[in-house]
Amino acid sequence: MEALCHGGGIVQALNTHVYGNGSQTLVLAHGFGSDQTVWHFLIPFLACYFKVVVFDLVFSPNVDPKLYDPERYDSNFGAYAEDLLCLLDHLNVNKTVYLGHSMSAMVGCIASIQRPHLFQHLILLGGSPRYLNKTRYNGGFTRTELDAFFNQINQNFSNWVLSFAPIAIGVKDTSAIAEFENSLGRMTPKIAVSVARTVFLSDLRRILPQVVVPSSIIQSRKDFIVPKTVAFYMKKRLGGPARVKILNTEGHFPQLTVHPLLLKVLKRFLHIK
Repeated sequence: MEALCHGGGIVQALNTHVYGNGSQTLVLAHGFGSDQTVWHFLIPFLACYFKVVVFDLVFSPNVDPKLYDPERYDSNFGAYAEDLLCLLDHLNVNKTVYLGHSMSAMVGCIASIQRPHLFQHLILLGGSPRYLNKTRYNGGFTRTELDAFFNQINQNFSNWVLSFAPIAIGVKDTSAIAEFENSLGRMTPKIAVSVARTVFLSDLRRILPQVVVPSSIIQSRKDFIVPKTVAFYMKKRLGGPARVKILNTEGHFPQLTVHPLLLKVLKRFLHIK
């Protein structure tokens, strides 16, 4: 991907699309197992006010799997942050609001540490700096649970997709479940387990004080992937101004299951009247 960045091919490689012609840029970044279509309910409204940038992360089933280099992307989220910054540079974006879902919340945090003047506002949707429980920290999972999770992906990927998608969606929304199943199930299994290990074994708590860009944290009241307490943990430790909004809903994908409620919150955070 570094070669692509130098050559400018990253815009096409990550299937980048820009909607709207507002004076302010808003970047929407998806999380593990999904792709840019996860934003389809939000884009028509947001594009009336912003230049909305969406793209696929390198592990997405829509991206050439040859571009996913395990040695580069396995270690931490830094390579994803580099891709994000490279993409924005090639789009000539010099200031942006950033909305990152799930793992992309922390990708945005890392990118903002490297280039704080590029980011005006971070909106962190269902993000977490660590998924593993630790003394006095509830990340949501034990190591035994995560090892079983990784084994399921390795042993029977298609069955794992069918079992994980409804749990992640968190509510009985057949359309949302089908959407997530579709994107998740089209991932290359080896890439899926590689990304899952990188995400769920990550520990980025130490970087939170270095994030000085104003942040808005949005979290579902009940989420199998990220406990509600994580939102308040992040607020307390982020280095810049931060606020938390707990959505009165369940599940990890409010942009699919309760998009009118999420849009209501986003309108306030983005100062849309």
